[in-house]
Amino acid sequence: MTSADRPATRLATRLSFLVAGFGIACWAPLVPFAKERLAVDDAVLGLLLLSLGIGSVVAMLATGILSARRGSKPIIIAGGIGLALVLPLLVIAATPLTLALALLAFGAALGSIDVAMNIHAVEVERAAGQPLMSGFHALFSIGGFAGSAVMTALLSLHLGPLASALICSVLMLIAMALAWPRLLRSAQAQEGSLFVLPHGIVLLLALLAAVTFLIEGAMLDWGALLVIGSGLVSEAQGGMGYIVFSIAMTIGRLGGDAVVARIGDRATLTGGSLLAVAGLIVLLLAPNAVVAMAGFLLIGLGASNLVPVLFRRAAMQTAMPTGLAVASITTAGYAGVLVGPAGIGFVAHAVGLPMAFWLLAAMMCLVTLSARAVTAK
Repeated sequence: MTSADRPATRLATRLSFLVAGFGIACWAPLVPFAKERLAVDDAVLGLLLLSLGIGSVVAMLATGILSARRGSKPIIIAGGIGLALVLPLLVIAATPLTLALALLAFGAALGSIDVAMNIHAVEVERAAGQPLMSGFHALFSIGGFAGSAVMTALLSLHLGPLASALICSVLMLIAMALAWPRLLRSAQAQEGSLFVLPHGIVLLLALLAAVTFLIEGAMLDWGALLVIGSGLVSEAQGGMGYIVFSIAMTIGRLGGDAVVARIGDRATLTGGSLLAVAGLIVLLLAPNAVVAMAGFLLIGLGASNLVPVLFRRAAMQTAMPTGLAVASITTAGYAGVLVGPAGIGFVAHAVGLPMAFWLLAAMMCLVTLSARAVTAK
């Protein structure tokens, strides 16, 4: 079996994260085309997009069980190839039902590779004896930038949605072909019960993951509305905050392994969460657009390495099998992204969007208060 502590296995892990980020980002520029092709309204489109989330969550739960028996390699390969093969189907789906089914399959592929690549990553990091998780997650963010940019560029060249999707699919297949022989054959395969409900420290890790992912989802779905509603920027400039947040998060993750190696997991969780809270406060109290952008910057830098640390602690706990623990944390994180922003909408309707963001700051304090418990061993 290929050694876990080799440049080849690290490359394969990075390619897996890159493909996952690239694949989901390729879909975003295609959404308007799908809406126009099917002639559906926003409500129907929202229901269709929910299929992607359902497919992801169901696949995540199944992946934890399958990885515990078969290891992460076959699931990473299946998930990556699945993303590549299903992407063109999203473009040619001619009815709401066929698009819903395609999105369900696309979400399942994404959920599968998402859990499996994190299981693979914790094994590679463990063998290396040094922090690597932040760097792996940085590749997901870079893949997101690349996928959106490449797809947008291809569409801008008037190649058409199908041709653009096929080109992106080929790029993903090439990346998976490079990763295939370098992935560990049986990373995290283990015996024992496969049906273990999250418990002990894993429940806390899952809760903190949900909170952290919720912050990311809020920046994407509500950040622009917050600064526009406060009169700090125009509607045309509303997306600037999320751009700053995304760049800050990517930079933070690229340097995150060095930071964690120097100060440790506990200080990273404590300092990162406090920095994110400070960023939220700056954003909420900002008198002008420049200060608001500084708030987005602080939130991105602070939150950047929280999730990688949580995955690392999942690999170190002994309450349940690593694969199932990672699946639980990933599923909770997706729940935070998918369900959380809707919850923010309900809170915002009742007490206003700024108050909803103050509640996010309070929730992020849970990470600060839990840092010692999470890193007790």
